[in-house]
Amino acid sequence: MPETFATPQPEVQKKRTFGELLSSDLRAVPVVIGLVALWIFFASQSDVFLTARNLSNLLVQSTVVGIMALGLMFVLLVKEIDLSVAAVNGVTAVLMAKLIVEFGFSPWLSIPVAIIVGAIIGSMSARWVTFVGVPSFVVTLGLGLALNGVQLLLLPDTARFGLMGTGVEMIAQAKIAGSAAWLVLAIGLVVFSALVVSGMARRQKAGLSVPIMSGLIFPLVGGAVFGIIVVWVLNSHQGIPLVTLVFAILLGVGGYVLKETTFGLHLYAVGNNDEAARRAGIKVDNIKMGAFAIAGGVAALAGVIAASRTLGVGVFSGGGIGGGTLLLESIAAAVIGGVSLFGGRGSIHAALLGALVIGSVQNGLNLMGVENEIRLIVTGLLLVLAVSIDKLIERFTGQQSF
Repeated sequence: MPETFATPQPEVQKKRTFGELLSSDLRAVPVVIGLVALWIFFASQSDVFLTARNLSNLLVQSTVVGIMALGLMFVLLVKEIDLSVAAVNGVTAVLMAKLIVEFGFSPWLSIPVAIIVGAIIGSMSARWVTFVGVPSFVVTLGLGLALNGVQLLLLPDTARFGLMGTGVEMIAQAKIAGSAAWLVLAIGLVVFSALVVSGMARRQKAGLSVPIMSGLIFPLVGGAVFGIIVVWVLNSHQGIPLVTLVFAILLGVGGYVLKETTFGLHLYAVGNNDEAARRAGIKVDNIKMGAFAIAGGVAALAGVIAASRTLGVGVFSGGGIGGGTLLLESIAAAVIGGVSLFGGRGSIHAALLGALVIGSVQNGLNLMGVENEIRLIVTGLLLVLAVSIDKLIERFTGQQSF
């Protein structure tokens, strides 16, 4: 009897269900819907909420938490946690102020020194975690307490460094208005478009299918419409705040690192399964050190911005410097935005969306005259709700975070 051979059938790509898309590509949809619902509610309670002045203030107020969440995202992606970032934020801000006020250093030198010190602190804590094997929760918690003590030692007898007249205050006060703002938007859209097209071409070269609508047209049109609306609103009130532009640049750089570099790919690989990543030849310890260094450096930058807004630094002076609820708000922003606490999942827009949710709650409730205690309760409940929605999506779609 002659042998018969089955004719090979072309592989058919399985079409993903909406639930599977919701757990990956469309993970931001519930956050965006929730953010829109919050804005509608607060707009109905206060005529001031949707004014250009208040929206500009909202963006500035959300910047510090957003930048902190952006740095924490890199640590969460590798299935670790850094509870020292708020302390790093505070101690580096005090170090910068001390260099400027007591030693007469220029802000152009003091600010980079503070950021470098923050990155070094982050990488050292990661090295302790990877070399000794102590959980990052314990190491960074202890380091945070130690840094709080260092912050007190660096402060003068008056317990505060004033930064008025040093030039640092211009970071928070500077704005880009008029035609200059539209020029900044045009440059940003050109860079964004180039990255989108480059990423699409790279995927096609690798043999991956990239739908034109979702991979090219929607990002370009959506980015342009969003940018035009933001610049139009901000130009209605003095222009684009410099700190908002800094945050936008960080989001762009962070998005490029996560999507288009080997380091970004390795972050996701380590977060999903660090042992498999190690066997694949990825230097897991170095990847974790890089993630913690980014979190530390970014936290230091957020401290500089916060010090500029408050015109000084003191004993856990608030305003996004050091203590208070900064750590919890930063973690909440990252998680609410869609970063998994179990590693391996999260997109760069999570920092922006999460910060806007946290900032909108605080800003809206403040306009309504609600006490700070209620704002904390609402923020905490939002965090629990975000994680619960995340786990429910996983349960119904069969997707896992780790």
